[in-house]
Parts: sequence; structure tokens; C-alpha cells
Amino acid sequence: METWNQSSDSARSHTPLMVNRRIDEHVEACVRHMATHADRPEMSRYLQTLEREWDLNRAVMVGTAVAGALGLLLGRRDGGGWRWLSAVAAGVLLQHGALGFGPLSAPLRALGIRTRREIDLEKFAIKALRGDFERIPNDGGPMARANAALVAAQS
Repeated sequence: METWNQSSDSARSHTPLMVNRRIDEHVEACVRHMATHADRPEMSRYLQTLEREWDLNRAVMVGTAVAGALGLLLGRRDGGGWRWLSAVAAGVLLQHGALGFGPLSAPLRALGIRTRREIDLEKFAIKALRGDFERIPNDGGPMARANAALVAAQS
């Protein structure tokens, strides 16, 4: 399939190309499966799953909040020795908020955690296949429909 994901968010641009490709290939495989095997109710169920999927920002926020709370709790127990963990968590959260990526981004992306934009692209492609938009042709077979859905979702 042609390159369809041209998003330029900072997390994606700071992610190794192989990780981005693996994420894109997963999306392509899901969209192809939906184009060839899924009916409208299955697509709707899958869209609900995508709505519940955690994006990179949410994973970073929860991870840093847990680390910060843990640092405060452990620091209270041992007289403050663990409070550095709270400071590090705050710094990581600040960097991620200001720049759109940080030290947690790379390992989370390697685990397959996607950006909100990447999740939304897949959602829009599935919605297009489901028939929610008019720009997707019904002729040309499932692969042509899947490709058209991915391109339509990007635009």
C-alpha cells in the first residue's frame, strides 16, 4: 500500500522509522481486514474499541502521575529520599507537554502506543469503509476501498 500516513506530530517525528512503520502496518492490516471481512456492526464494535484506546499523551500523563505520587509516598516514609522521583516525573511531564515528546515516548512507542492522530486516522478510515463518508468508491475491490479509506482519512 502506498505511504498514506503523512502526519507530522512531534512524537511521530522523534520515533524511529521502524517503529512508525510497524504502527502503520498494524493500521493497514486492520483496515484491510475490515474492508474484506467485516460487516457494519463489527466495524462499529471495533470503532468503540478504538475510542477506548489510550494514546501516547494519556499514557505519559498516567505514568508520570504514578511516578510522582510514588515518589511522594516513599519520600514520606524514609524522610524524603525518594522525592527526587517526583521531581523527575514533573520534569518528564513538563518536557512532554512543551515539546510533544520526552524520554517516555520512545519506549511507549516501541510498545505500540500510538498518538491520538494515528488512532483518529484509523477511526476515520474505518468510518469511511462503514459508509459514513461519500468519497470512498464501492468499486475496485476491498484493497482499493481500504487504500481510498486511508487516503481519505489523512486528508
